[in-house]
Amino acid sequence: MTTSKQLMVRAAARNNAEWCAAMSRSHGLTSEFGPQAWTAPSRTPRYYPDAVTLVPGAEPAALAARIDTITPGASVKDSFADLDLSEVGFHVLFEAQWIHRPASASAVAPVLAWDVAGAPDTLRAWALAWDDGEGNASLFRPELLDDPATFVLAGRSASGRVVAGAVASRSDHVVGISNVFAPDGGPDAAWPVVLDAVHWLFPTLPVVGYEHGDNLAAAVRHGFEPVGPLRVWLHG
Repeated sequence: MTTSKQLMVRAAARNNAEWCAAMSRSHGLTSEFGPQAWTAPSRTPRYYPDAVTLVPGAEPAALAARIDTITPGASVKDSFADLDLSEVGFHVLFEAQWIHRPASASAVAPVLAWDVAGAPDTLRAWALAWDDGEGNASLFRPELLDDPATFVLAGRSASGRVVAGAVASRSDHVVGISNVFAPDGGPDAAWPVVLDAVHWLFPTLPVVGYEHGDNLAAAVRHGFEPVGPLRVWLHG
């Protein structure tokens, strides 16, 4: 019997794959949804996997055959932490937990105002704040603003500077949150404004995502429940 948690993991995995597809499209890359996994035949943008499994028990060899394992850096998001990809040349990069928060859950009132980035200059300001000087702000391209299911959430200080944020990705049944940041205060400073934005934009949708380590602990403090493990595998 499929449990409610297993159904939520499947919804979270599909949502995450749709977000990875949107990010890839913004870089001019094509990808494909198959019965077992979403895959991209060319190397995806930095920090984004080349494949995301959508159901348990995906076939490792078939999965590897659909992505580029020649160019260094291929990665697979094993959404159900049930694969052994070592047989096709991968090793575990990290493990994490899918997280879920009901639409009805209460949240701490934010101290920051927020908006949705709708123009290239506001997206750039958001990306620079997210990057915090690491040199990867160009990962978020203006083409991303054309995706109707992607909402770049920006928490702003009284002076209008972006000081917190996240990306919200809407699916049919859930909204996924990724790239949560606040350079000052970390996720505990970011989650109140992000959850307030999500409540106003998608009041009936549960919130999903994945986290690990201290970021997972922060998400739990803000009303999320871990619902299942995942692994990210790196080739080479």
